[in-house]
Amino acid sequence: MTQELLHLTEAPLWEAARAAGTYEMSTRGRTLREEGFIHCSLPHQLPAVVHALYGSDVKDLLVLVIDEEKLQAPVRYEAFEPGGERFPHIYGPLPVGAVTQVRTWAEQAGNSAREGGEVR
Repeated sequence: MTQELLHLTEAPLWEAARAAGTYEMSTRGRTLREEGFIHCSLPHQLPAVVHALYGSDVKDLLVLVIDEEKLQAPVRYEAFEPGGERFPHIYGPLPVGAVTQVRTWAEQAGNSAREGGEVR
C-alpha cells in the first residue's frame, strides 16, 4: 500500500473547488498557475508543513486525502534543495473526484498522534 498523498487547504477554498469540479490552489495564498504545481505532503511531513504555513491559525484548515491513481496530471517527488526531503507535487489541476476523504486538521493531528507521528 502506498502512503497517503495529502494536501492542506482552507474550508472556503475546498467548497469553491467542489462547486467548480477542480481544485487549483498550490499552497497558502498561491495558485497552481502561479506555482506550476500543487504542493502536497506525505503523512509524516504534514505537521511541519502546517506549522510553517499556518502556525496556530488552523481553525478552517482541511486535509485532502488524494487517490494518486485518479489524477490525470503527473505527481513528481521533489526536494526544495539538493539532498533535501522530497515532497509530492501535482503538476496540474486536482479533480475533486480524486479526493477520497476530507479531514479537519484536528482529526488529522489526532490520527498522527495515535500513529506515533510528531504533531506540533
